[in-house]
Amino acid sequence: GGSKARISAMQLVLLLAAASLLAGEALAFAPALSGLGSASLQAKLRPASGPSALAGRSPLPTARAGRSVLPLSNLRATAAAEVEVDYDSIKIDNVRNCAIIAHVDHGKTTLVDKMLDACKESSDVDDGGDRAMDSMDLERERGITIMSKVTSMTWNGIKLNIVDTPGHADFGGEVERVMSIVDGVCLLVDATEGPMAQTKFVLMKALARGIKPLVVINKVDRDTTRVEDVETEVFDLMVNLGATDEQLDYSTIYASGRNGFATTEWPAKKTDNMNDLLDCIVDTIPKPTVLDRPEFSMVVTMIEYDSFLGRICTGRITSGEVKTGDAIQCLDQASTKIESGRCTKVMARKGQGKVELSSARAGDIVQVCGLAKATVGHTISSPDITEALDAPAIDPPTLCMTFCPNDSPLAGKDKKSTKLTSQMIKERLLTECENNIGITVSPSEDRSEAFDVMGRGELQLGILLENMRREGFELGVCPPRVLFQKDDSGSKLEPIEEVVVECDDEFSGAVISKLSDRKGVMMNMGPAAEAGRTRITLEVPTRGLLGYRTIFFTDTRGSGILTRAFKGFEPYKGDLANIRKGVLVSMRSGDTSLYSLGKLQARGELFVDPGVEVYPGMIIGEHSRDNDLEVNPIEAKQLTNMRAAGSDDKVNLPPPRAFSLEEMIPYMQPDEMVEVTPSTMRLRKANLDGKKKK
Repeated sequence: GGSKARISAMQLVLLLAAASLLAGEALAFAPALSGLGSASLQAKLRPASGPSALAGRSPLPTARAGRSVLPLSNLRATAAAEVEVDYDSIKIDNVRNCAIIAHVDHGKTTLVDKMLDACKESSDVDDGGDRAMDSMDLERERGITIMSKVTSMTWNGIKLNIVDTPGHADFGGEVERVMSIVDGVCLLVDATEGPMAQTKFVLMKALARGIKPLVVINKVDRDTTRVEDVETEVFDLMVNLGATDEQLDYSTIYASGRNGFATTEWPAKKTDNMNDLLDCIVDTIPKPTVLDRPEFSMVVTMIEYDSFLGRICTGRITSGEVKTGDAIQCLDQASTKIESGRCTKVMARKGQGKVELSSARAGDIVQVCGLAKATVGHTISSPDITEALDAPAIDPPTLCMTFCPNDSPLAGKDKKSTKLTSQMIKERLLTECENNIGITVSPSEDRSEAFDVMGRGELQLGILLENMRREGFELGVCPPRVLFQKDDSGSKLEPIEEVVVECDDEFSGAVISKLSDRKGVMMNMGPAAEAGRTRITLEVPTRGLLGYRTIFFTDTRGSGILTRAFKGFEPYKGDLANIRKGVLVSMRSGDTSLYSLGKLQARGELFVDPGVEVYPGMIIGEHSRDNDLEVNPIEAKQLTNMRAAGSDDKVNLPPPRAFSLEEMIPYMQPDEMVEVTPSTMRLRKANLDGKKKK
C-alpha cells in the first residue's frame, strides 16, 4: 500500500511489541517484524540480553495459542501426569486406594474434578466438566452426591484409585461400605465452617478401621476463613474420637477445589496447581494390604448393569490374580455357593471411562463381569476358595415406610404411569437393595401387597421415590415411622441424631424452643464464624426431626443451616406432643372451584389451586385448628337473574403451599399417606371412607 498504510502497519507492530515487552515475551514477535521494517527497527524492539531485561517481570499464567509457555511447576506437573502406567502389569507398590470423605457441601466432588484435570484425565461431561463424578440426574440437579463412585488416575507412575463419597447423613451407608476397599482417606474440612456433624461420623468410621487421615482444609481462599481455628478443631475432634498417636500424626494440605490449587503451607506458600495434594497422597497413603495366597478373591462393593456385559461387580482384589476367562464363583456371607461361571471381562475405571485389562492383581480396585447373581457383600473368588471374606458391618436403618399399589379413585389415570402393580414395585425395590446397602425391604405385616422399606432418613427414601416416579411407577406411600430397638433388659431404645444448627442470633431462641419441644437436648452453643450468627449443637430423637426442616426454615427466614448425623441408640425419651395441626379433607369428587376455595381460605392454608381434580378423602389444606375438617371444595356459585350489591366481589386466593416429595413425607400423620404418580403427588387419608374412619 501507500506510505499511510505502511506507517499504520508499523505503528501496530510497535504497539504489539510494547505489550509483549511488558509480559516478558517480546521475542515471540521477532518473526512478525521481518519484512515490515528495517533491521534497525527490529533491533530497537528486541529486549536487551541478560537477566536484567526481564527482571521483576513474571510470565503470563497461561500460554498463548500455538506456543508452550508454562511455569516450571506446571512443567513438572505435566511431566508427572504424562508418565505412562500400564494398568495390566502394575505392581502393588505403585497403587494407592483413597476415599474422599467430608460433610455435605465441603467440596469433595469439585476437588476430584481438579485432581482429574491435574492428572490429564478426561472429565468432560454434558455441562462442561463440572462435578464429573456426579453422574446421576438427581445428583446433578440437586448438587449433591448420592452414590459412592470410584475412578483412577496416574501421577508420577503411581495409580491412584479415588472414591468419591456422599456427604449427607442419610447416605452414610455409602461411606461405610467403601471404607473396606481403601487404605487411606482425605478428610475435607471447610475452612470457614470447620468440622460438622457428618465430619464427625465419617472420621469416626475411618479411625475405627485404623486409617490415618490426610486432612485437607478446603476453600482457604474465601474471605471468611479461620484456618488456624479449624486446624485446632479437627485435632480436638480426633482426640475426642480416640485417635491413636500414629493417627494424630497426620499431614495437612490447604486447598481451594474451585480454583484448583493445593499447598502444604498457607499463606506462606501459594501455588496454582494440585501437585502438593497429589504428592502427599502418594507419600502418606500406604500401599494396599493383601492376603498372601495365590487364589483370587474379592468382596463386591458396588454393582452396575450393562446391556451388553450384564452385571458388573466392583471391588478391591484381596488376594491372588484374575484373568479374562478364569473360572470364578460367588459366595454369600454364610460361605454358601450362589453361582459359578467364567470371568468374561476385567476392567478398571480411568477418568470418566473404562480400561479393559487382561489381568488384575491383589490390592487393585477393578470391575469383574461374568456372574449374574453376585451382589454387594458377596465374595467373588476362584473355585478353590470355600470361605467367604468378611463384609463391612453397616449401621442399622432408623426409619421405615410402607410402599403399596395406588388404590385412590384416580389410580391409573396418569398418562405417564406405566408400572402400577405390586409385583413391579417389588422387583424395583429388590433391585435397589442389591446395590444400596442402606436400604432394606420386607413384606408388610399390616397391609396386603405392600412392602416395608427401611433406610437412614427421609431424604434417602425420598430419593428412591423420586427415581421410581421418573421411571413411570405409580404407588401409595405410608408415613415414616421410627425403628426402635430393645436392650438386654427389655427397655426401649430409639435412634438419636446429632444436630448442628447455624442461624442469626435473633432466631436462636425460637430454634432452641422448637427442638426442646421435640425432646432435643442442647449440648453446646457459641458464636459462629460469621458475625451475628450462632452455632448450636443438640442431640434430638429421629422422630422429633420428622417434619422439622420446613419449620426451621420458616423460623429462621430461610437463612439458617441445619445438618444432622446418626449418633446411636439411646433410651426412649418419652412421647411427643401434637406437633402439627389438623387438615382440610375433601368430601366430594370433582374439580375445585374458585368460589368454594375463596370461602375455605379462612379455615386454613390451602394446598390446591382452582380447577384441580379431587376426591373424597383427599387432603386439600391445613386446618387452622388441631382437628381435621371435611369440606366441599367443588361448590359452584348458584346462577341467578337477580342482582345484589357485593355479590360479585372478586376472590383473591394466595398461592397454595407447594410441597416437595421430601417435605411431604414427614408432613404425614399416621392415618394419612401420599399418592405418588409420574406427574403429581397428592396427600390423602389412608381410609377414604369417612364414615368408617369415624
